Amino acid sequence: MIERAVDNTARELGMTPDALRRKNLIKPSALPYATPTGKVYDSGEFAAGMARAQELIDWKGFGKRATAAKRAGKLRGIGMATYIEACGANGPETAQVTLDRDGGVTVLIGSQSTGQGHQTSYAQLVAERLDLPPDKVRVIQGDTDRIATGAGTGGSSSIPVGGVSVDRASETLAGQLKDLAADALEAAAGDMEIADGAVRVAGTDRAISFADLAGHPKATPEKLTASKDFATDLPTFPNGCHIAEIDIDPETGATEIVKYVVVDDFGATLNPLLLAGQVHGGLVQGIGQALMEDTVYDEKSGQLLSASFMDYAMPHAKDAPAFIFETRNTPCKNNPLGVKGAGEAGAIGSCPAVINAVIDALDRGYGIRHIDMPATPRKIWSAIAAAGKARAA
Repeated sequence: MIERAVDNTARELGMTPDALRRKNLIKPSALPYATPTGKVYDSGEFAAGMARAQELIDWKGFGKRATAAKRAGKLRGIGMATYIEACGANGPETAQVTLDRDGGVTVLIGSQSTGQGHQTSYAQLVAERLDLPPDKVRVIQGDTDRIATGAGTGGSSSIPVGGVSVDRASETLAGQLKDLAADALEAAAGDMEIADGAVRVAGTDRAISFADLAGHPKATPEKLTASKDFATDLPTFPNGCHIAEIDIDPETGATEIVKYVVVDDFGATLNPLLLAGQVHGGLVQGIGQALMEDTVYDEKSGQLLSASFMDYAMPHAKDAPAFIFETRNTPCKNNPLGVKGAGEAGAIGSCPAVINAVIDALDRGYGIRHIDMPATPRKIWSAIAAAGKARAA
């Protein structure tokens, strides 16, 4: 609603959509910024992110592309959406990190991955703290037989909250292993350092492997395990700019996404590939909501008419363009890792960006300034037909 309202307001004021947004975006010098709702934005470079997205899509060259599309019988439109989301405040989330007899590490965490790749990110955090290959870290999620507490997965909190728990538990275990190794090597704990799956006396070749350390007579379960909780009521604020460029075939009402650009700020990034996967999935979900996914009920009986995938349209691979995705990150100041949640961002920005592009195309061609989502071919064709009749009259 907000992004549609911004575009409508810009048209009424005779401004371009980007100019109105740029005029109202919060400047970095104003951060931390207290909003009227009580949220405090801690970090971000909002105008810079929008400018980069415009550069990537060649915003200035759109007029020429729209003219070329018109010659080809298509309606070309461009739409943007700038978003900011409050997420990643949750907890407490519990993480338990244990050194195993084989020198590997087992992580127990209350959250549960459902395709996001949390286990990879958690393994990375442990591997960095203990200088282990990630494949030596085993992550067990959501097993209540083995870990009794945890907030679970939701609100993009698994890394901003669960990740902090894992990192702190790993840091604590590293200290315990140094103390244990100091006793085994008859050296001062302050001289211990962890490297290559072992603890060694700094500056010497004296070391004890994690596997040998786990089998040491004084290696009680308590010394080989560390647990940490983390909770916060301070959210993270991922933000960014989405721009969609689309073509509409006025003969059929079909919409094709010609180009799609998104520039996001997710703070510190643990795994760029997993992050891109989260964004791509969200983009497709938002495109589906904007153009095709429709829950339809019979007006008289209330019977659901789109109850199967025969009737409920979902995006296919052919509906998704080759997204151009970049990050322009500013570290979050509300959690120790500096990360911002990324689970919902793709779906938040894509839906209004696509609809704004559809309306831009229809407004240029027929003066149509509103269409209900989803903007299906039938709705678009009907709106064009109605506008044509109105002109003829």
